[in-house]
Amino acid sequence: MPTVREIEQALFDWAPRSLAEDWDNVGLLCGRAEREVERVLVALDPFEDVCREAHERGAQLIVTHHPLIFTPPKSVTDRDSVGRCILYLARHDIAAVNAHTNLDCAVGGVNDVLARTLGLTDIRVIGAEKQDAQGRTCGLLRAGYTEEMDAAAFAALVKDRLRCDGLRYVNAGRDVHFVAVGGGACGSELLDVVDAGCDTFVTADLKYNQLWDAHDLGVNIIDAGHFETENPVCAALAGFLRERFPRLDVLLSEMHADPIKFL
Repeated sequence: MPTVREIEQALFDWAPRSLAEDWDNVGLLCGRAEREVERVLVALDPFEDVCREAHERGAQLIVTHHPLIFTPPKSVTDRDSVGRCILYLARHDIAAVNAHTNLDCAVGGVNDVLARTLGLTDIRVIGAEKQDAQGRTCGLLRAGYTEEMDAAAFAALVKDRLRCDGLRYVNAGRDVHFVAVGGGACGSELLDVVDAGCDTFVTADLKYNQLWDAHDLGVNIIDAGHFETENPVCAALAGFLRERFPRLDVLLSEMHADPIKFL
């Protein structure tokens, strides 16, 4: 059976560490590198519900998009959620590996999956570009085309495709045809969307002023939720691991969900 280290390396083969932002924390963050793995649980986040589910379902490893440890903790205690997760995983000998901004940028990663989920065609990288080991163009944002429609109709399509309980959007008065996507909090990339000539931007975690900026720049913008815009990549992660390690039992989390509710 593969080890935690071998699974981590496979993820880096897909989404190289070099694609991660300098401030990010990716790879093995908890557990033993030489631990053999028979079963892995894939989820968006390594939160307490996922840690408990991994133990209950007999997994030796959790693979997530978001990191268990984002900023270095000054202590590991049961007084906060991160500390409780680390203690729980250590007690049950479960490792935690993540691919975060490197998977956002990678070919076939978070934003390619998001673009495909929304049915976009002729998908390409926009904004700042990077190169992976195969010389392929990578980057944070993707853009592609959809059938022309008004902003309200496209917002309804996004809500349906991403299974959102609700979303926020700004209608800038343009029909939707050339759409940019950035899973998670990508509102700061709005000018790259404008420079690429996109009429619409799908992302999450938008601030009030960012919504107004989009309006004044003539870009329809949709805040579809952090969980909803990134969670589709989990199925791709699971599929990658099954293909790379045929003997590995790969599970998708059945417990993890967006905690945000709408009235």
